[in-house]
Amino acid sequence: MKPKGLLIAVGLLAVLGGLTWWSNKKQAAAGKTTDTTTKVLAIPADQVQEVRIKNPAQTLDLKRDGGKWQITQPEPLPADQDGVSTLVGTFASLNADAVVDPKATDLAPYGLNTPTLDVQIVKKDGKSDNLLIGDETPTGSGNYAKLSNDARVFTVASFVKSGIDKTPNDLRDKRLLTFDSDKLTRVELQAKNENLEFGKNSQNEWQILKPRPLRADGSQVDTLVNNLKDVRMDLSEDAKKAAASFAGGARVATASVTDAGGNQSIEVRKDKDTYYAKSSAVAGIYKVGAEFGKNLDKKLDDFRNKKLFEFGFSDPSKIELKNASYTKIGDKWMSGSKTMDNGTVQTLIDKLRDLAASSFEEKGAGEPVFEATVTSNMGKRVEKVTIMKQGDKYFAKRGDEPSIYGLDAKAVEDLQKAASDVKEAAPPAPTKKK
Repeated sequence: MKPKGLLIAVGLLAVLGGLTWWSNKKQAAAGKTTDTTTKVLAIPADQVQEVRIKNPAQTLDLKRDGGKWQITQPEPLPADQDGVSTLVGTFASLNADAVVDPKATDLAPYGLNTPTLDVQIVKKDGKSDNLLIGDETPTGSGNYAKLSNDARVFTVASFVKSGIDKTPNDLRDKRLLTFDSDKLTRVELQAKNENLEFGKNSQNEWQILKPRPLRADGSQVDTLVNNLKDVRMDLSEDAKKAAASFAGGARVATASVTDAGGNQSIEVRKDKDTYYAKSSAVAGIYKVGAEFGKNLDKKLDDFRNKKLFEFGFSDPSKIELKNASYTKIGDKWMSGSKTMDNGTVQTLIDKLRDLAASSFEEKGAGEPVFEATVTSNMGKRVEKVTIMKQGDKYFAKRGDEPSIYGLDAKAVEDLQKAASDVKEAAPPAPTKKK
């Protein structure tokens, strides 16, 4: 009996050893990294020539023409280049979440016999791919999909469908003005019963040309340009209603811009609290944001430069007052042979830099109470300002310019104090004897 029992034991050990070997082999194989990603589409964006997106409600056709995307159906429209590029980028790396049927014979259970989305992508070489997207998966996290020439049914993430299922309004160019702001030469604005015109001088700085030559606040003109460049049509309102509201609305402003490509204009009207616009660059009348309408409703003084000195953050090299003169040599401010205290000179510079008009006046005179000439921009810019007092009011003039600026009394007093506080630098401390 013992030999027989021993043989049975040996046999059991052999079986157990074999099972252990197989188990270890299986675990080792499972530990290997295997790329199971199912690539659905891999079409480089620059190789896509046409896209047709068809759903039960409409068909949207996009075509690349001369490097630019255009909408060709349901009607010819300029396309939003960034929006179409994002769409086309989806086809460059479209992966499936899972393959649910490797050889589907019945597409009905997946909603692919009558797909909710039928996408045809035509490449530059004339070849095309046809992507079908059907019902949602039971979890609602994705959709069933397949290529028309592939028997497999797979699932894709929900964002894939939402990223492709676009309408003409989603992908049309919504800009109302299409000018190139870098090549702008003229801007005109008719608002507040004033006709304003802006142009750039030889230093590429904005100037007011009309109603008369005046210094412009460049940041305000840039804000106007940016508002015109960024205005978009609001397509939430019916076109007929927008046209009727525009026709019955009160005129707010008309603006026009001129760049290398010519002139474009836009008229804005207000009906109750809603703004509407009509542009020469785009057919139709559209609702626009209230902020845009308000930003166009400006007057001349809103664009005038209120700063008395324009040296900005360009450090002056010389400051001349009525009874004193300071010149910067190296990192020191000098008055003749005297070294001045840099801190007190800097305070004076700050007050000159910040000096701004509180109003623009038609007339104003009085006894001069302060005068300063500032040289900056490596000697290329020289600005002279004279401040006068008449009664309890202060006025200022820049050089020979005809404009008269009203000043706040405290600003003048602070400037005068800063000028009187400029002092010599403290003598260096004596060297201690060892």
